[in-house]
Amino acid sequence: MSHIIDRRLNAKNKSAVNRQRFLQRYREHIKKAVADAMAQRSITDMEQGEKISIPSRDVQEPVFQHGRGGRRENVLPGNKEFVAGDKISRPPPGGTGAGGSEASDQGEGQDDFVFQISQAEFLDFMFDDLALPNLVKRQLSGTTDFTRHRAGYSNHGNPGQLNVVRSMRSAHARRIALTASKRRRLKALEKELQQERENADILYNPKRVSELEEEISRVRDKIQRVPWLDTFDLKYNLHVKHPTPHSKAVMFCLMDVSGSMTQDTKDIAKRFFILLYLFLQRNYEHTELVFIRHHTSAKEVDEHEFFYSRETGGTIVSSALRLMQDIMAERYPADQWNIYGAQASDGDNWNEDSAVCHRLLTESILPKAQYFSYIEITQREHQALWYEYQSVKTRFPELFAMQQITEARDIYPVFRELFHKDIRKQAG
Repeated sequence: MSHIIDRRLNAKNKSAVNRQRFLQRYREHIKKAVADAMAQRSITDMEQGEKISIPSRDVQEPVFQHGRGGRRENVLPGNKEFVAGDKISRPPPGGTGAGGSEASDQGEGQDDFVFQISQAEFLDFMFDDLALPNLVKRQLSGTTDFTRHRAGYSNHGNPGQLNVVRSMRSAHARRIALTASKRRRLKALEKELQQERENADILYNPKRVSELEEEISRVRDKIQRVPWLDTFDLKYNLHVKHPTPHSKAVMFCLMDVSGSMTQDTKDIAKRFFILLYLFLQRNYEHTELVFIRHHTSAKEVDEHEFFYSRETGGTIVSSALRLMQDIMAERYPADQWNIYGAQASDGDNWNEDSAVCHRLLTESILPKAQYFSYIEITQREHQALWYEYQSVKTRFPELFAMQQITEARDIYPVFRELFHKDIRKQAG
């Protein structure tokens, strides 16, 4: 009998395949745990993964074993309660030591299987079944990274790129080219010398034989002086850098900071923007952010001021949309950028301004944007802005989405609803 011992070194990620199989098998359990975690933890807390608990009964593996075979009937003594065909009821819970509410000195239990998923795996399950509508990369640009590709051979390079086979082939071809005439000359002299020696009995010419031998020696020396390998023969693998195209996207974050927006409402809006930005980063190689705050007037600010400064006053939503339109025209042409907009508000707006918002969206912004989402964070009745936006959604159902959020727990479900994959379109 022969024994084969595998002494190959294991790679660092030797269990990666098994882990992926495990995650795929218990996908539903993990997705539910991730959804529950999103309802409890802050959206900004993406620095870590999550602990997933799976009931032990769900991780048991099926076992195949040999039975005794045939048909057997057993009659056990001492049975006074059941006859053939009766169904045995399940024993009542508790008192068995298997998870009941009362203590017991019998039985044993088994803890649930708990494991940790990484941050990347957490985000994968969080964004599962989601896709940005109209995810069309209009233009590939932003060539900041490069990939190396084979491009033949070169006479110059570093020793690590030396191609031995090509170098030997070049050296052999060079020797053949440089010594071809000499080898023909050597072959003719050797043939003449042989004829002189064969005719020695008839007419022997020692002077001619000596001349031929000297000439043959000189020709052989010339052939031997041709180097076996020259620097000219060295061939190196040539690699050239090709620019790697990147898809570019810009996300406009519009938020109402007027006096009607409470701090809790602003906090919900912040979380929604962060979640949307994380999603955009996973779909585009290069994503830029533009933060626009507004009350009666709009202003482009940095991230810190957008999230943490406080302002009061009335509300004119169209000021933010006008500023977004100006920034798009100045810095983000639609033929080079994938434009996304996200607006958060409590629904308050100057009544006559809502119609202006409708016109700006339908005529200037949506025709150039990939997607625009509006969330209204309020528990009150909808006002004029909501109904104007409903007409926008009717006109642009695939470019505009709107939802209402009442508390922080609604952020993730609303986010999934806004960006859920259209399975019917993919199937078609």
